[in-house]
Amino acid sequence: MILHICTRAEWAEVPAGGEYRASSLDDAEFIHCSDPGTVALPANAVFRGQSGLVLLEIDPELVDAPVRWEDGDPPDPRGIQFPHIYGPIPRNAVVAVHDFPPDTDGAFKLPESLSVR
Repeated sequence: MILHICTRAEWAEVPAGGEYRASSLDDAEFIHCSDPGTVALPANAVFRGQSGLVLLEIDPELVDAPVRWEDGDPPDPRGIQFPHIYGPIPRNAVVAVHDFPPDTDGAFKLPESLSVR
């Protein structure tokens, strides 16, 4: 399982049978993703305090594009790598959508809906 952070509105725009295309596909040529153990890192660095976010739970086996584990930008000094999807995400590859609200201090942590697995 890999995870992608987006707004609820962005996800709502993806039609049944359609594909999700993050703006990073145009800029970086891939979609930034995380795993359950690392999702708080980009969430707190990029989205701290932002509301209206969801986590797309993606089955990489259902993604047609290459999925590569690579360094972040900048690379994490601990050697943590992140999954990058080099193409759009088919809607059927998203097996669950999880609310992703920040805590009262604006910080993010893995939602209980994912941590109880």
